[in-house]
Amino acid sequence: MFIGKKKINILKKAIEDLSKILEEGNFVELTYILGNKKEIIIRNLIAGIFRGVGIGIGVTVVTAMLVILLQKIVTLNIPVIGEYIADIVDIVERSR
Repeated sequence: MFIGKKKINILKKAIEDLSKILEEGNFVELTYILGNKKEIIIRNLIAGIFRGVGIGIGVTVVTAMLVILLQKIVTLNIPVIGEYIADIVDIVERSR
């Protein structure tokens, strides 16, 4: 059985068009949603836990860097800004 090159090219084009339509329609995500519910819940739970831990660590690091920066500014003895920042640093230190 012999298939002509023209028919093969038409078939290739149809497959490419179908692939593009499925990608645009988020078909893979739809099949994921319709899949195993228990697996989806576990995966999303673990992802949520790691996001929460990452946000907690990130906020802690940024806050620590900000407090250190503010302490450095206080040591410069800028009259108005220094007193204001000193009050903020004292509040943070007391809350630890």
